[in-house]
Amino acid sequence: MILRQRLENLPVGRKLLLALLVLLAAVLLVSNLTFISAAYWISRQSVAPQAMHTLGELFATEELSARALSSPEAASKLLKRLDGYAPLRAAMIYDRDGNSLAQLQQGDRLRLPEQLSDVEHWRASEIRANLLVRLPQADGSAGHLLMVASSELPGAFYTGTLTASLAILVASLLLWVLVARQIRQLITRPIRELEALSRQVTREEDYSLRAKPGNQDEIGRLADAFNTMLSRMEAREQQLKRARDDAQEAFDHAQGLAEETRHSNRKLELEVQVRSKIEQKLTGFQKYLNSIIDSMPSALIALDEQLYVTQWNHEASALSGTPLDDALNQPVFVAFEPLKPFLAQIRCTSEQHVVAKIERVTWMRNDEPHHYALTCYPLTGAGGRGVVIRIDDITQRINMEEMMVQSEKMLSVGSLAAGMAHEINNPLGAILHNAQNIRRRISPELERNREAAEETGVRLEAVNQYLQRREVPQLLDGIQQAGSRAAKIVSHMLSFSRMSNRQLADCQLPVLIDQALEIAGNDFALIDGFDFKAIDIVRDFDPRIDRVPCIGNELEQVLLNLLKNAAQAIHTHQSDEPGQIILRTRLNPPWAEIHVEDNGGGIPENVRKRIFEPFFTTKEVGQGTGLGLSVSYFIITNNHQGQMEVQCHAGHGTTFTLRLPLNSPGEQMAT
Repeated sequence: MILRQRLENLPVGRKLLLALLVLLAAVLLVSNLTFISAAYWISRQSVAPQAMHTLGELFATEELSARALSSPEAASKLLKRLDGYAPLRAAMIYDRDGNSLAQLQQGDRLRLPEQLSDVEHWRASEIRANLLVRLPQADGSAGHLLMVASSELPGAFYTGTLTASLAILVASLLLWVLVARQIRQLITRPIRELEALSRQVTREEDYSLRAKPGNQDEIGRLADAFNTMLSRMEAREQQLKRARDDAQEAFDHAQGLAEETRHSNRKLELEVQVRSKIEQKLTGFQKYLNSIIDSMPSALIALDEQLYVTQWNHEASALSGTPLDDALNQPVFVAFEPLKPFLAQIRCTSEQHVVAKIERVTWMRNDEPHHYALTCYPLTGAGGRGVVIRIDDITQRINMEEMMVQSEKMLSVGSLAAGMAHEINNPLGAILHNAQNIRRRISPELERNREAAEETGVRLEAVNQYLQRREVPQLLDGIQQAGSRAAKIVSHMLSFSRMSNRQLADCQLPVLIDQALEIAGNDFALIDGFDFKAIDIVRDFDPRIDRVPCIGNELEQVLLNLLKNAAQAIHTHQSDEPGQIILRTRLNPPWAEIHVEDNGGGIPENVRKRIFEPFFTTKEVGQGTGLGLSVSYFIITNNHQGQMEVQCHAGHGTTFTLRLPLNSPGEQMAT
């Protein structure tokens, strides 16, 4: 590639001389090779065969053929006479029987056939010139002479050929020099003159220069074309000068106009600045209004007279699921499909300019029902007419109302239960007292009983035997035990219903748990076939834990709520395994842990995340307020400075963990 680039970058004259030199060398080489090949072919095809034929005819004479076959010595002498023939390489004389009689070898020894019968086979594979001559005899028999000649040319031929080649080379070089001078005169010099002229025109930018007219060849036509180009460039330069003058005049005129334009632009800039400031203020005010509208918790939708959306805040996008860009300039029933049933009220507000209210509608949001209140306001003014729709989420208000109703019902039930407990205590006291008196009146240990039996003529022992046989003492024991249990239940209910003093005190944790179990054990529903007593209660209390600082009434409330939830989860879970609640206490300094574990259906993950939220419940309306676990979490974390966690696996039960500090908050701060 480097050699090719150098050749391409050579001047035109040198390229022509180099091409001519290569051509002459190629002609010289081809002519010498042709001459040598022709001489070799002539020597092989004509000279050597003709000479061997001549020698063969001489040997075929009667005198020489008879002498050659007379003896091997005579044959050898005759063959030695052929030494003067340089092309001859080998010769052999065969006798009348075809056997080798004598042979001659010149140069490298050649293997010749010893028998005449092998000659034809040997000649078929031999490339040298050869000749088989018959040597006749007087008696009719004949011998044979085999000669092999070389096709090599003599040295004088090569010397003459080299001399002739050198002479041709010298003549070619002289011719090349003459042609080179003519090329330089006719081609190279005119091209260099054109090159020098083009450089001068480029350097001086003088387009009036002209090239000398040459011959009517390509170089001459090139010079004419170059002169024509210079003439046109000269004319173009004159046009450019005139255009430049005109442009200068136009430039001067444009400068004057630019100065005037500059003053006008200055005025426009001032006006644009004023307008820009006004626009910025309007834009800022618009953004401020939009921010106010977007910050409102209510969904606001503004419609024109054709009920197409003109304004749409973030809450409306969140409620409808339609972005602002997709909602603008769209019919309201397309952008917000749930409003389609209320088109009549909206249209009435727009046409009659009256406020329309829809107190309560229920729509699904995040797969949960939510309650909303719709208010349609007529829009009037210079900006046009239309409707503004405000959508308020009243779900929390509705839940609060339902909770208040439920709380009022529970308060009434609680008051009634407290009153009934006080009223029940009196007959319970009479029952227990009378049962005790009956047991004392039949006892043989009292003297008064013996006296009364003797007065009536009855033996007290016989009466006791009758009563024992009829199991009356066992019945009295049952009456006393049932009455004691009922009194205990009433006592626990009264203690649970009293207002707490919200002061931490050392309470026996096992006792609190047993009291909560006692109260929860009364929970049953005949209609649903639910009975708390049918559930297996397992107590696993750590003996290292006895008294823990807590608010006993509130902790009992939390345990009661967890127990009731566990029992309901077991009841609603359809399983062949019997229901079981395990209550554990564990010492885990600095905490005392309470574990409430059930084998119910567990809690789904989406419910578990919201289980401590207020008013969140999975029960039907009227069966729960959604405050039980929320209040329990508040009691443990806020009132007791503890922790409350839940672990659950769907279908494998739930475990609530309560952690209470072993020391009171005041003691913790002191330490």
